[in-house]
Amino acid sequence: MEKNDIKELSTRVGCAAVLEHEGFAIDRKESTRRAVKFRRDDDIIIVIHDDRGWFDARSDAKGDVFALASYLHGIGFAEALAVVGDLVEFQPTAPTWEKLLPQKQTVASIAERWNHRKRPWRASATWSYLRQCRALPWQVISAAIEADVLREGPYGSMWAKHVDEAGAVIGWEERGPDWRGFSTGGAKALFRFGMNDARRICVTEAAIDALSLAAIEQTRPDTHYVSTGGGWSPLTAQALETLASGEGAWLVAATDNNVQGEIFADRLRQIADSASCNFSRLRPESEDWNEELKEMRERGELPHTRTAHQG
Repeated sequence: MEKNDIKELSTRVGCAAVLEHEGFAIDRKESTRRAVKFRRDDDIIIVIHDDRGWFDARSDAKGDVFALASYLHGIGFAEALAVVGDLVEFQPTAPTWEKLLPQKQTVASIAERWNHRKRPWRASATWSYLRQCRALPWQVISAAIEADVLREGPYGSMWAKHVDEAGAVIGWEERGPDWRGFSTGGAKALFRFGMNDARRICVTEAAIDALSLAAIEQTRPDTHYVSTGGGWSPLTAQALETLASGEGAWLVAATDNNVQGEIFADRLRQIADSASCNFSRLRPESEDWNEELKEMRERGELPHTRTAHQG
């Protein structure tokens, strides 16, 4: 097959088609526009780059659609070409957001789009979502609003700010009753809540989890609660390395209680080792910290929560 033919084939068949044909299904709860999670039993493949790339959540395997076919079937490139070629007419299931949500119009810049949105207020749609659906205490929500890390998103959703090392907004996590994603055109680094100069750094996978852990721990004054937004970008790694290199730093892997959480925890352990800082693993009893917080609410065990302030 000629090089141009191979390139054309890669544009006609995406990674999603290969995965769905092999029995994988989209995990809608854990997927975003930019990272669609596919599961088959214990296997987890994340599709990225608008369906043109992928990586295995439990190993270093990654690549394009041909590498994916090779990886799943244990075959060479020539055989992978045939497998992909057979899927030209196969149409994978479209993610929910592609079928239901209109394309967003972008404003001039990330900062302008962020500043265009209001901060949540008592009885606003986002406040109600965080209080009722996510069980967050009002003290934590108020502290996050005061720290200017939250915005009202569309349809009662929440925007949680990601910042660079200078503190400038570069993107935001988007969570709502029927929506999960990350800002179009934005970059992932870290969502930050609590004392900026705190030595104990609890790293979670979502801003909701960072706020939930803060609520469970009554917003410890010695702790900086951060979220990677479910990703691991070079900016995220750089920010975590900077935090771990601080004097007396204690890096806490407060990631989810599942396979992906353990993978993230191992990466954090390696960062701590490189920086020669203290390290510990903190697992929720439930799958994530927000589920644990909601279960505590159902049992009537939510603690009185102190307010938090950015240092």
